[in-house]
Amino acid sequence: MSSSVQLFRDQKYQELKGQCLQQGQLFEDPEFPASDESLYYDSAARGKVEWKRPKDLCEDPQLLVDGMSSHDFHQGKLGNCWFVAACSCLALRKSLWQQVIPDYTEQEWDPRNPRKYAGIFHFRFWRFGEWTEVVVDDLLPTENGELIYCHSNVRNEFWSALLEKAYAKLAGSYQALDGGCAAEALVDFTGAVAESINLAEGKYGEVISEQMKLFEDLMKVHKRGGFISCSISSPGLPSEAERELGLIVGHAYSVTAIRKLRLGERLLFSFKAEKLFMIRLRNPWGKKEWHGAWSDSSEEWKKVSDSERKNLGLTVGNDGEFWMTFEDWCKNFTDVDICRTVNTSYFSFHKTWEKEMMYGAWTKHPEPLLNRSGGCFDNRETFLQNPQYLFDVKKAEDKVLVSLEQEDRRQYKKEGKGDNITIGFEIFKVEDNRRYRLHKLTVQERVATSPYSNTRSVFLRRSLQQGRYVLIPTTYIPAVPTRFILRLYTDVPSKLRELKADRPKMTCWSLLCGYPLRVTQIKVHSAEGLQKQDRSGGADPYVLIKCENQSWRSPVQHDTTNPTFNTQVIFYRRDRDSPVTIQVWNSKLLGDQFLGQALLPGSPADPRQQQRLRLRGRGGGAAAELPGHISVTALSSDDLAEL
Repeated sequence: MSSSVQLFRDQKYQELKGQCLQQGQLFEDPEFPASDESLYYDSAARGKVEWKRPKDLCEDPQLLVDGMSSHDFHQGKLGNCWFVAACSCLALRKSLWQQVIPDYTEQEWDPRNPRKYAGIFHFRFWRFGEWTEVVVDDLLPTENGELIYCHSNVRNEFWSALLEKAYAKLAGSYQALDGGCAAEALVDFTGAVAESINLAEGKYGEVISEQMKLFEDLMKVHKRGGFISCSISSPGLPSEAERELGLIVGHAYSVTAIRKLRLGERLLFSFKAEKLFMIRLRNPWGKKEWHGAWSDSSEEWKKVSDSERKNLGLTVGNDGEFWMTFEDWCKNFTDVDICRTVNTSYFSFHKTWEKEMMYGAWTKHPEPLLNRSGGCFDNRETFLQNPQYLFDVKKAEDKVLVSLEQEDRRQYKKEGKGDNITIGFEIFKVEDNRRYRLHKLTVQERVATSPYSNTRSVFLRRSLQQGRYVLIPTTYIPAVPTRFILRLYTDVPSKLRELKADRPKMTCWSLLCGYPLRVTQIKVHSAEGLQKQDRSGGADPYVLIKCENQSWRSPVQHDTTNPTFNTQVIFYRRDRDSPVTIQVWNSKLLGDQFLGQALLPGSPADPRQQQRLRLRGRGGGAAAELPGHISVTALSSDDLAEL
């Protein structure tokens, strides 16, 4: 965790606690008072609630009783099963919940020194890219002497109720937590990267090969400290309706274990399979379980002895928790939220990722060059008016993880603007030397599109070839302002940065040497019929593109006389009459060999479609023809902000 922690509403825990102890008073939070305004943002939802401190609800209140487990607590009247499911996941990892509940031993009640208790607690959440500390008092909403929201199995344990209160304060009210996505809370608990998968759309219940790939991926996520939750969306049924086999519609379950089991000879005969692929879930209600295969009292369990269960790790100790086969899980659940704790530590046995993070915003402006809210790719006229981010893939191929997260909008529910905005992003392979914003899509290649979703974050994994890329985050419709953070993970540093300038800057140097008058884009697609250069009849060609005093060299294509280059460059030219030279060379150990070149005038009047050009020797247009052709697209404009 970062050493710098932001203070929510600028409240300092130690300072406030010290003041209360000095004055002999229990803390009452003026920023989140024990009143209806902290419970509700909607006046129609109000009811009779009494705010009570833990000491008024039991004799021996404690923050934690015998540590923390995923069975410690249950959802109350609030429709925040997603938050409670996330708490179940958090409870499985002590190193992570200790970040959320800092100095938990110092915050604990001390019955030997009751005067040290000040009725104040503090929690930390990863909020919009920063760890944020939230202070709360211990006044909790009750009815008839019972907690009405999240509460522990054990009457005198209060960590879940106090954590929920801190999270409600961050959201603006308890009611603002009604309805949500477990992935959001897990990101807030850990700073992880969230990914949502639609099991129905991906046909994971039908296609066994896809099912197995997903199983291996989820097992890896779970093993490496990530979190998984799942739910069932069924438009024809009301939320929280119970299905035939006991599962609840529109309800978040946490995944507490994933196992691939090799069965011994006796069990192999019983189940007619060598391996079992199993997943264990927990219902935040602490009851209402699955009644299908491998449910607690199913026929399958009767075939497995207690010792075999223990050996296999298939144990169920508490109500609300149950096992399913992975196949049944894929067929019965529709939506999965995955939170990956992406490893950025150099001191690790697992793959280490290089992380870049940028803060950005979609903002409206009537001037097109200043507008930064152009909508998705379908809005062709305005799409490139979004923020643009440049990054490089340095390896021949690199796996890239991208997370785009909008700000948490729960805080705006009072104003009726609390719904997430539909967001997504596009990735384009661009010119290898691009330094300014894109204004028209011409030779660039659209290589990836994220899902577009009204979830708080969208995620994409993609393998990209070596080169330079522009990532464009967008709202689905234009002119929707909000803030976002963009996180990019690659194997080697990517130098992620925002493209802000539309054209080269006018400087004193450009006044002396001349300011560019024309912009030219070149894409060398391929070559064919090159002269054979070695005994096996091949060559190791590359292209060198030159314009004025600028040049760009492509990677070498090995052992071919018909190479595919797909190399893109862009030149800002001071001299309109100086041609663009495209040379083909053969890479050799003792000195590279010239294979031919083509000259392009680079005029706005030149053909804009792909051209097939004969290779010639050095010199002007009358130079001798050489074996081979190159395929090129060239575009030029005297408006430097056109391409």
